[in-house]
Parts: sequence; structure tokens; C-alpha cells
Amino acid sequence: MSSLRNKSVIVTGATRGIGKGIARVFASKGAKVLIVGRDAQAGAATVAEIEKAGGTAKFFAGNVTTRAGAASIAAAAVAAFGGIDVLCANAGIFPAAKLDTMTDAQWDEVFTVNVKGMFLTVQACLPELKKSGAGRIVITSSITGPITGFPGWSHYGATKAAQLGFMRTAAIELAKFGITVNAVLPGNIATEGLAALGPDYAASAAAIIPLKRLGSVEDIGHAAAFFASPEAGYITGQALAIDGGQVLPESPQALEA
Repeated sequence: MSSLRNKSVIVTGATRGIGKGIARVFASKGAKVLIVGRDAQAGAATVAEIEKAGGTAKFFAGNVTTRAGAASIAAAAVAAFGGIDVLCANAGIFPAAKLDTMTDAQWDEVFTVNVKGMFLTVQACLPELKKSGAGRIVITSSITGPITGFPGWSHYGATKAAQLGFMRTAAIELAKFGITVNAVLPGNIATEGLAALGPDYAASAAAIIPLKRLGSVEDIGHAAAFFASPEAGYITGQALAIDGGQVLPESPQALEA
């Protein structure tokens, strides 16, 4: 996909984890990447890592949860790279809270970041995506919510399912501008957050995956890059699970048969 060379790409939530992996993949393919996040130190380190590998990136300390914050992200990409060709709406949070103790504030926080933040960022970038002539929006959803569930993540799962509902109608509305809207649905991916759960959790997570390994952040990045490419120009409104086959077995015994 050398066709991504010199494309202007925004990746929100890109200072660590999946977002950082997405940013690295786009940069490796010659795109110019705006790294958006809240941690300036981590952002600077991500930019330095990309530049050391020969890529082009800049960091912007942006807030996706306000209209002004989203507008400033779009403006920063235009100032740095002259426009916006691709938006990877990746910013998200996943604090655990069980239903019987979850507060209004906990519910609202997850929806504000994961759903409202996605909406505001997409809306802020639309004028430049329309100018691109072949704008691309890639949303980071999850298998949790649209396909599976996990205790403590009812609010998170609800936001990830909501993102897909948004995607389908947005894809229809934006098709006339040549803009495609698709989503990646990561399974268990080797990130800092997963590592913090300990080696036993990582091992048990890998054991239930048919491919017998956790995904890498680059696995998600490559899928996002495909959706963003001209080669995927006839694909819109689609959700791709990237999970090593995790959702396929109907029971653990299916992996032993």
C-alpha cells in the first residue's frame, strides 16, 4: 500500500497501545501522522520513535470530548500537513465497573470519551476529508460489545456497539463525498494495559485463541491501513474482527477436537 505515501493521517489516542501501533504502521507506509493524546511526554516519545524509523509524525495534545478540542485537532493536522486524508478515531477508555455499583458518572465518562469523542472528531474533520476527495474514517471498536461481553465492561461494550451503529449511517451519509467509514474490532491485543493484568492473564487469554497468541498492535494497524487505502475504496460501513479467531469456538473443547 505505497499509495498511503504523503497522506495526512490523524490517530487519536495514539501515545500508547493500539493507537500507537496504528500510527507506526501508517508512518512506515510513508504517511504523515498526527499523534493525538493527553500525555505530552508519551507523545514526544512516540514521535521520536517514528522519526528514528524514518517516518514523519507530530504530536498534538488534544481533547476529543469537547467541540473546541476536536476542532483544534483538525486544525493542527491542517497546519502540520496541509489537510486531512485519514482519521483513525481510536481514543477510548475502559475502566471496569460492575452493574450493581456503577455510577452515573462512570457510565457518562465512558460514553463521553468513546462515543461523543468519536462523533466530535469525525465532525470536526469532515470539511478536510471532503476536500481530500477520497477521505477515510477508521473507527477502533472492539469485539467486546458488538460480539462478546465481559463482566465489568457493560458500559464499555455498549459504547463499542454504539460506534458501529454510528458507522453504518455515517457511511451512507458520507458516500457522496467519496468518504468511506469502517471499523476495526480488536480482540485480545498485547498492549501495556493487558500486560498490567499479569502473565497469567496473558497466557489464559492466548489459550482460548485458535491461533494461540495475542494480537500485536501492528495487526490492528495493518487492518486500519488497508481500510484507509485506495485499494479499499469500495468498502464502507464494514466491521472487521481482528482476534486470531477468538470468537469462533463455541466452547473450549472446540479447540481440542
